[in-house]
Amino acid sequence: MNPGGIDFERLTSDGIRRLRAYDPGHDLIALRQRFGADRLVELGSNENPYGPSPRVREAVLAALADIHRYPDPLGSGLKRALAAKHGVTLPQLLLGNGSHELLMQFAQVFAGLDSSIVASQYGFAVYALAAQASGARFVAAPAFPRGHAMPHGHDLDAIATAIEPATRLVYLANPNNPTGTWFGAPALAAFMAKVPGDVLVVVDEAYAELADAPDYASAISLLARYPNLVVTRTFSKAYALAALRIGYAVAHPALIAVMERVRESFNVNALGLAAAEAALADEEHLRLGCAGNLERREALARDLRERGYAVYPSQTNFLLTEFGPRSVALESGLVARGVVLRPMVGYGLPECLRITVGDAAENARLLQAIDEVRHEH
Repeated sequence: MNPGGIDFERLTSDGIRRLRAYDPGHDLIALRQRFGADRLVELGSNENPYGPSPRVREAVLAALADIHRYPDPLGSGLKRALAAKHGVTLPQLLLGNGSHELLMQFAQVFAGLDSSIVASQYGFAVYALAAQASGARFVAAPAFPRGHAMPHGHDLDAIATAIEPATRLVYLANPNNPTGTWFGAPALAAFMAKVPGDVLVVVDEAYAELADAPDYASAISLLARYPNLVVTRTFSKAYALAALRIGYAVAHPALIAVMERVRESFNVNALGLAAAEAALADEEHLRLGCAGNLERREALARDLRERGYAVYPSQTNFLLTEFGPRSVALESGLVARGVVLRPMVGYGLPECLRITVGDAAENARLLQAIDEVRHEH
């Protein structure tokens, strides 16, 4: 009860009453002030250390001239660029304030009381939050065991089994956050063939541009066959536009039309629209950034394994790594040295830390700090 005498908890809906806010990790602003932005090594948020295309800066500066104007409410220029890139039509596209907003809204629109939402045991935390906010029951399907080729990755058969008559929505992440694991195109096609047509399947492809495994393919290729399939993407990762918050969904036009009813007006700002369109146009910068990530990811995984740590297979810009029972103490020691990773306690993986693949200097700082903390203990 607050001093004014109003019990705001009692006034909320059941779903919101049970909800806990998304945990973004460490207070990076405070840590930057403590260590200095040039000394803090931020490897906890899966950001792109190479930065965006130089064309992005030019586009943003040009867009500043109209900063007193509202942005294009339809995002037409960006949608045209996305339609050309993916071979889809404009009515198949929905823009979001990052893909996070869209993931939450799908539950808001298609789930609710007396329904369920299914996702993998170690899927992105937002899926459970979306279910809770909508009032739906969240069902976590068992993931692959630790000894599997894709440890803690999506078991699509288990997810299909978890679908029940009350299920309205399934969330898949490919590649998956926080494990880095993935599933191949044949596995997804077989899964979709099992899913009832009135169950929406949202495939979160936030890291798709970084994936290069021979069996990986975007779910966008299956959209024409399955009208209940949705693909979400973001410009925050491979395109390095995390600060501008731009995401999008690709789906059947009728599904997108329903989603447009809850889309907030001007939900993508003018600078974000300009930046995303410019980033899409610079395919060479994207290619170089992804190639650099692959090289650094493999080198960092090798260095961690040489130190005796188990590193999960990854098709992303991060590595899930097992540090054992002392992972909490190790993570604390790293923060004390200005190196920030992402603890996995909230995901039910207390002996793991998620490590963003940095540039060569950042990775070297990380390894040095790990060695220092190990020697102290």
